[in-house]
Amino acid sequence: MRALVVRKDEEGKTSAAVETVSVDDLPAGDVLVSVEYSTVNYKDGLCIGPGGGLVRNYPHVPGIDFAGTVEASEDGRYKPGDKVVLTGWRVGEVHWGGYAEKARVNADWLVPLPEGLTTRSAMAVGTAGFTAMLAVIALEDHGLKPENGDVLVTGAAGGVGSVATAILAAKGYKVAGVTGRPATADYLRGLGATSIIAREEINETVKRPLESENWAGCVDAVGGPMLARVLGQMKYGGSVAAVGLAGGAGLPATVIPFLLRGVNLLGIDSVMRPYEDRVRAWNAIAKDLPMDKLEAMVQPAMLEDLPDLGRAILKGQVKGRVVVDVKG
Repeated sequence: MRALVVRKDEEGKTSAAVETVSVDDLPAGDVLVSVEYSTVNYKDGLCIGPGGGLVRNYPHVPGIDFAGTVEASEDGRYKPGDKVVLTGWRVGEVHWGGYAEKARVNADWLVPLPEGLTTRSAMAVGTAGFTAMLAVIALEDHGLKPENGDVLVTGAAGGVGSVATAILAAKGYKVAGVTGRPATADYLRGLGATSIIAREEINETVKRPLESENWAGCVDAVGGPMLARVLGQMKYGGSVAAVGLAGGAGLPATVIPFLLRGVNLLGIDSVMRPYEDRVRAWNAIAKDLPMDKLEAMVQPAMLEDLPDLGRAILKGQVKGRVVVDVKG
């Protein structure tokens, strides 16, 4: 089978190339999946390149998510021919992942492909879209409704931000998208954003712990000073779903927004999410994510394109969603 294999030399330098490897080289697991599509996330960029502390052993096959068809199963929940999706569980990091024509994984890590999605569209969603839906669900579980006011999406042109923008707009929310790339404004409006905010307008901390109440909710993929600033702009009782740290892991904020406005900061993890939450999110994706908007985000790729794409996503140069045709 063909796979993107990352190797590390004696000097600690990594290199990635498409190779032919044996199915026998796959790690242990109860289900063998014929992988059809994968995608590219920030973590994938790290694993294709320097590793980012995520990869433990080399040689390694990255790809933190994939969709395909069950080829063989030792678990009664899945049988040959079943369509499945995998995201998270540190697959593609510590366990060989989706950048190969086959993957062997634990059955507990899989989710049945929801009706209405193909394996390709599932990877147009991928971990980024799955995370975006988890964020929207969390915000609505904490009371967010369209009539409450505008919703802010930071890092809006990225993978998570793009899908979050499309989902929220389709559900009737007015979405303000934050981007540092002015050229993506039309793209974001096409996804349903009603206003565009330049990153420099909101990415610096201010001395005031509270500002005007602007946002009923927020999906934040940036973290750092921008998240701190946003917390002070939330409406009373509003919630921020934190999904990323593109702007840094630090949070130079005060507790004032929590104490005086009852703001909620909701942490969104997609890696170790329980099975029931995964099924709920994937079913909601099939129902609430407009497929025409999804297709507008897609950039097709093949295994051979992944080394360049891995470098590009680490530099913030990938817009929307990359769908990797693993067998192409």
